[in-house]
Amino acid sequence: MSPIPNDPVILLSFINTRLRDEYPSLAELCAALSADESVISQKLDAIGYTYDQGTNQFR
Repeated sequence: MSPIPNDPVILLSFINTRLRDEYPSLAELCAALSADESVISQKLDAIGYTYDQGTNQFR
C-alpha cells in the first residue's frame, strides 16, 4: 500500500504539507517516497494546481 493518497484534493494537502515540513523540493520528496513526479503533477494539474519551485508548493 502506497503512503501517497490517491484522491487529488487529499493528495494536494499531503504533498504541500510534506514540502513545507520535510523536503526542499518536489524532486527530493518524490525520490524519498519512490513516487513518480509526473504522475503527482498530472493529478494535481487536473484540479488546477501546478508546482511552483519558488514557493516549493502546488498553487
